Amino acid sequence: MAEPIRLAALVSAGGTTLKNLLDRCADGRLRARVVTVVSSSATAYALERARKAGVPTAVVERKGCASRAEFSEGIWAHCRDAGAELACLAGFLQLIQIPEDFRLRVMNIHPALIPAFCGKGYYGHRVHEAVLAYGAKISGCTVHFADNEYDHGPIILQRAVPVLDDDTPDTLAARIFEQECEAFPEAIRLFAEGKLRFEGRRARIAD
Repeated sequence: MAEPIRLAALVSAGGTTLKNLLDRCADGRLRARVVTVVSSSATAYALERARKAGVPTAVVERKGCASRAEFSEGIWAHCRDAGAELACLAGFLQLIQIPEDFRLRVMNIHPALIPAFCGKGYYGHRVHEAVLAYGAKISGCTVHFADNEYDHGPIILQRAVPVLDDDTPDTLAARIFEQECEAFPEAIRLFAEGKLRFEGRRARIAD
């Protein structure tokens, strides 16, 4: 049997997505191992979650780098050193340049159904506030490969949830997060098992 896939988790804040991945790796629901956690913020609580799980951590802050390219390369250097096979943007709030050796090896999860309510400025509760303000009846989450634009790369999986009349940003976020907790590990599993095929922008799931 193949070894568990080696994951790098890129974080910026609390790390709830990271916790989901760590928990599933620990109990065997996800055949993977988080080998490094790299944060864009030295105060991110996700770093504490990683330390409690015994995962090595690193911090690369945008303000400490002369350019986005330098910032990006600092992050990828940690991923390479850890031998990561797939990088997971687990609440990572910075735009990052993806090098050729990580092309189609970086996944992101977005708390809406791309191409709706996505792009620069759409993150966290801002997404759910926008969904409610627009009066949308359906929202959800999207797992996609990241490229050098916000929320833009090929879509792997989407999960939909209803938007209820009495929803608040908090209640909608909680309902969507339940789906995120299932969708992100599933996308990682498909990648690890070599079941993703590409036709232009389309990511196909092989039988």
